[in-house]
Amino acid sequence: MSSRVAAAIDAAKAEGRGAFVGYLPLGFPDLRTSIEAAVTLAENGADILELGPPYSDPVMDGLVIQEATQHALAGGFRLRDIFPAVQEIASRVDIPVLVMTYWNPVFQYGVDRYADELAAAGGAGLITPDITPEAAADWIAASERTGLDRVFLAAPTSTDERLELVARNSTGFVYTVSTMGITGERAELDAAARTLVARLREHGVEHACVGIGISTADQVSGVLDYADGAIVGTALVRALRDGGLDELARTARALADGTRSA
Repeated sequence: MSSRVAAAIDAAKAEGRGAFVGYLPLGFPDLRTSIEAAVTLAENGADILELGPPYSDPVMDGLVIQEATQHALAGGFRLRDIFPAVQEIASRVDIPVLVMTYWNPVFQYGVDRYADELAAAGGAGLITPDITPEAAADWIAASERTGLDRVFLAAPTSTDERLELVARNSTGFVYTVSTMGITGERAELDAAARTLVARLREHGVEHACVGIGISTADQVSGVLDYADGAIVGTALVRALRDGGLDELARTARALADGTRSA
């Protein structure tokens, strides 16, 4: 089964640019606005949407995203809200919609049940930051059965054996962690990302998207000098928080401009 996520990256490449992957938390500042925000992001330059259901123990997220997801949880967001939200967003945009989720909610909900409902809602797959391929046999089987993409993470500290596992088991793209630490804006990106993408290429990875620390069009452009996509989260969440949908749209357009200057 073909990957809609890989196709979106290839479509951007055919236009002579890299892909812009935009992250927003579901339920922030409220569920209705988060749906409109995802649509706004798609309409203002994102090639792939990455939606994060709020989670009580977000070990990978920086302060801006942590505060947004805590706000969403306090507002009453529940796991069951994911699927109707994805369904509405997917019906209104023409780009793939990934869900970035910690593993425990998927496990508690039931791996097959989660995969079936996400696929039925029109979702494209999962990004799973806290589970490794060798521990994800149930998810790999469910994703193959449903046609969902499974995006695993690679870090600068990953061994070659780990990169081989990630390369062999990922579909859509490999989430390439730019630097060690949590999400957030950084003045300079770690050069380790460039080295890591080169190592992933040696393991046969065709689509590598770099995330963590990217917040400006110049940084997007710099990453796309060697990677296939740039993932932005905190800058978009901050824009939505401080300026609503209008500021989110302006920020998304500015970041998308970085893909065209690569």
